Amino acid sequence: MASEPHPVALVDHDDAAPGDGPAVDGDAVRRGAEPAPVGDGPSVDGAVDGGDAPTGTSTAVGTVRGRGARKKTGSASRGRRLFQHDRALGVRWVVGADEAGRGCLAGPLVAGAVLFDLERIGPQEVRALGALDDSKAHTAEERERLFAVVLRIAERVGSVSRCVEGLDGRGLHVTNLEALSTAARRVARPGALCLTDGFRVPDTGFDQRHVVGGDAKSAAIAAASIVAKVTRDRFMHRAAARLPAWGFDQHMGYGTTAHQDAIRRHGLSELHRRSFRAVAYEGWL
Repeated sequence: MASEPHPVALVDHDDAAPGDGPAVDGDAVRRGAEPAPVGDGPSVDGAVDGGDAPTGTSTAVGTVRGRGARKKTGSASRGRRLFQHDRALGVRWVVGADEAGRGCLAGPLVAGAVLFDLERIGPQEVRALGALDDSKAHTAEERERLFAVVLRIAERVGSVSRCVEGLDGRGLHVTNLEALSTAARRVARPGALCLTDGFRVPDTGFDQRHVVGGDAKSAAIAAASIVAKVTRDRFMHRAAARLPAWGFDQHMGYGTTAHQDAIRRHGLSELHRRSFRAVAYEGWL
């Protein structure tokens, strides 16, 4: 009989990776442990749909309208509702996978994945994750707090980053699906059901469902969105210290007015995606 998996956080980064992800590749993070930092991190493919850009910011191909943080009402009941969705699937092990950075002009794409053992998640754990929701519905401080709780409660947590060179070379959509698939496989175990937000992901090797708007419906996907967003944001803060002219800590690489103005003044950094179409790139490519 197969042994039970240890709670573990895994990372898989191409080239240099976003640090401060859910731990060093292959190292275990036991329940209740603080996340271990990972090494320093990357750079990060083509069709952009602005999937996770903040409200009112411009992506490579347009403007994303009103999708900012939602009004915080009934946070505890929201967390219960998300876990009810996952329990209704009728399985013990649920994997959620989601990505951050798809609609950015600069920086990596990061996929997060979380494995929940629903038989080990009781009322106390549900309360601890009561505010769990799509990462875009939270402030940075709320995401950091939830990130620590996810690491404590989940059986396994993983992140995968894909750098700018990979995104430009393989294309955004292909790289996005590959990163989600890799992240899900890294945390899954036999008998797990893998849930992904919106996209059907190939080659996970496990039973899989794609859930439209999944980061606001499924606890596992919402937790994965927190992991992806926090991991990526931490990297962009470090990138801002190294490349201060572009203000990456203010916009995380999204196409805000300030970011596009910085590109017009300073040109493109090593973190900018050359394959994307942006008005601010004119004259620099």
